[in-house]
Amino acid sequence: MNYLELITTKNLVSAAAGAGAAFLIAKAILAGINSPPYNPEQLPFAKLAIAHQSKHEIESRELRGHLLSLNSKLDDYSKNMILHGITRSVYLLDTEASACTYDDIKLVASFLDDPDVGIKIQTLHALKAFAGIWKFRIRIQEYIPKVLEIITDIWDSDVHIAGLRLLNVLQLPDHMNVLLRKLLPALMEILQMGNTLSQVQVLKFLSSLVQKESLLFDIMNCQVHPEFFNLFQTSRPGNLLFELLVFVERLCEGRLTSHYQSMHWEYNELSLHEVLFGVDSRLADCLLSLIIHPEEEVQIQACRVILKLQLNEDGEIIGIHGTDTTYSTLSDCNFDHPAFEAEH
Repeated sequence: MNYLELITTKNLVSAAAGAGAAFLIAKAILAGINSPPYNPEQLPFAKLAIAHQSKHEIESRELRGHLLSLNSKLDDYSKNMILHGITRSVYLLDTEASACTYDDIKLVASFLDDPDVGIKIQTLHALKAFAGIWKFRIRIQEYIPKVLEIITDIWDSDVHIAGLRLLNVLQLPDHMNVLLRKLLPALMEILQMGNTLSQVQVLKFLSSLVQKESLLFDIMNCQVHPEFFNLFQTSRPGNLLFELLVFVERLCEGRLTSHYQSMHWEYNELSLHEVLFGVDSRLADCLLSLIIHPEEEVQIQACRVILKLQLNEDGEIIGIHGTDTTYSTLSDCNFDHPAFEAEH
């Protein structure tokens, strides 16, 4: 009778579960014993996939086909589609793209002169793709004046973004400085009036120009709108604020060079220099608000700008004429962060 009391539903379920587990374990062990030894050479599907990809790239000639099809007599839709196909092929087919010639670059670049804005944009995309191949960059640099002309003559966000993305991967020869100096007001207008993506790209471009000593004064003396500090609002996208602070940091670095400090510079009343570094500047307040920005990279970059502006003996920041809380708020900067270690 005592044995019968042990036969309950719960005990039966437990026994069945245990037996099932034991059976599965035994089955797994037997399967392992009977399976063939591991051979790393037996990867037929992976090998076939790699071989197929390589063969496809070698034999596709897709890019060459697009280039042979491209000519100025096509309708706008066809030119757009072919240029898009060229861009895609350059990114996807490295071997075929590297085998292209300078004549191919010249053919593609010739469509910068097309009257259709959409075709200009597709051409800029295609040249940007080719610029990723080192041997083509010098040849593409020849078209920098034309790209700058397109960017500054056509008020179109897509044109600005495509053109500036191309310029930002190219080296700017010194002989371009005269042209760049002439076009700085138009670039500054894109910064203040363009959409977010074009603003980010033009800030990257201006940050590179600031590092040219011969252009620093011209950039500083550019006229800006009275509402320039609206760009520093904390509600702006983090990537825009980051690039804006990088630009200001480059300006600060330029002001600290021996070349800059050895000269006496006179700036216009509403120049970028006077707005950022003049007596009535609101830069201090903006930096203080960005130190506590939710995004860490914005916080760090704001602190880097403060560092570049330097501290004097009284604890005030040279070049910043703002609130009395500036110095005390420096404690919010994480100067132990790795971003500062390499430089300080």
